[in-house]
Amino acid sequence: MTDHTKKEKSNEQLPPPTAEIQVAPEIEEHSETPEKSTKSIIIGLLISIIVGIVIAALPTPEGLSVKGHRFLALLVTVVLLWITEALPIGVTGLLAGGCLILFKIQPSAKAWEPFASPAVMFVLMIMMFGVILNEAGIAKRILHLIIKAAGTNVKKLSLFVAISSTILSTLFHDATITIILLFSFLPVFASMGITPSKSNNLSKFFILLIPLSASAGGFGTLLGGGRNPVMVETLAKVTGYEMSFMEFAFRNFPLAILTAIATWLVVYLIYPPKVKELPATLTTEKLPKMSGKEKGVIAAFSLAFILWSLTDLTKVHYSVVAAGVLAIIFGCKLVSFTDVIKKFPWESWIVFGAGVSMGIAMLDTGAGKWLASQVLPLLEGQSWVVVFFGAGLLGAVMSSFMSNSAATALILPITIPMAQSMGIPEAAIALSAPISTSFIMLVIGCPPTIIAYSTGYFSQLDFIKVAVPWAIVCLLVVSIGAAIYWPLTGFPTLPFLGIK
Repeated sequence: MTDHTKKEKSNEQLPPPTAEIQVAPEIEEHSETPEKSTKSIIIGLLISIIVGIVIAALPTPEGLSVKGHRFLALLVTVVLLWITEALPIGVTGLLAGGCLILFKIQPSAKAWEPFASPAVMFVLMIMMFGVILNEAGIAKRILHLIIKAAGTNVKKLSLFVAISSTILSTLFHDATITIILLFSFLPVFASMGITPSKSNNLSKFFILLIPLSASAGGFGTLLGGGRNPVMVETLAKVTGYEMSFMEFAFRNFPLAILTAIATWLVVYLIYPPKVKELPATLTTEKLPKMSGKEKGVIAAFSLAFILWSLTDLTKVHYSVVAAGVLAIIFGCKLVSFTDVIKKFPWESWIVFGAGVSMGIAMLDTGAGKWLASQVLPLLEGQSWVVVFFGAGLLGAVMSSFMSNSAATALILPITIPMAQSMGIPEAAIALSAPISTSFIMLVIGCPPTIIAYSTGYFSQLDFIKVAVPWAIVCLLVVSIGAAIYWPLTGFPTLPFLGIK
């Protein structure tokens, strides 16, 4: 993993027209990056530890368990260590698991089991898919198709990518879409001399745009993620209101498209690329005939997509499908398993495991429920649009530390009764949970951002710089969009723009 980003220099210059698009060594291997200065490491460590100690020393608030208090102190320390990168982020991730045990927040099994949970193992395998795409040469072919459809103009191409990523993620797992699109663009940056250690606005723009737009699309249909069925099931149990597959998509899909455009705009404004056109060779280069191994990998990936789309019927977990497809690829020697292991970004995967472990600890200690109970009462007496946005903001924060399904399950038992007591349509407020948990603020928040981070082209601070305003803007866009669109579609008793 890298320190990632130095100040922009003249990294966005185009290569000569005859330049050949090749995958540079920096993309093929995760190269070492310059060490952080001893001073910055010490300062980061001291700030992180001191803040954690201060929080732990404060009196335990009413309604919060002692374990929950300890957990919040540890959580702040870990997040600060991740942000400052005072320690390698993988080391911090391992320390997080160890400290859960040391401070008696979780038993050892509860602290470490999440590192090998189905979700974490699925992320491991889907990240392997990304390395395989590169190794087999398929990433280059996918890029060729994208360029053929959208051209090389950076604005047009990036908007096409953002909308495509969001739409595809309403139907397929966002991590899969991220892997396919992200690894298609890495060879372009390599050919332009833009390596992880020389990352600039062009590379940051695309590498942040892809996972964020993919994450934003997850609430578009019930197929987009586990948080959606959780919301529908919880709403039915608490209120008896059963939202069908078609109704869910009818309410949410148009809002997902709005978030794609909002995502593109936010990332473009924060990391505006100086390059206006990608190399002309991308449109003129002739690709060699597809090899047998490439065809084999494509067939295996196609099988994975088909089986993933049928998981509701087969009840087979995503990770089982991924494991089976990897067995086919490596068993048939389509790609070398040894090469994939060598080039796998292990540090990012460890961080994701730590994030899942911390999220479970937040649930088990009651810290998450306590935080929700402190924030949501502030929305009492407000219009449904304000409540929708406020509950959504809490959802975005929560899903930055735990899985979006867990965050949805945590928030709904509080927001639905609150909506009932305020006379607000429960279904509208319930929908804020799966929508808002798509907008995470930390790298550890979801698989797509972890996958993007593993490329080494941006730092934790680079991500926060764009993710926080992105989450807020997307929530505003969705809230305003829902306030206009939902009442017009006949959503039960929902006043237009929240005006009674």
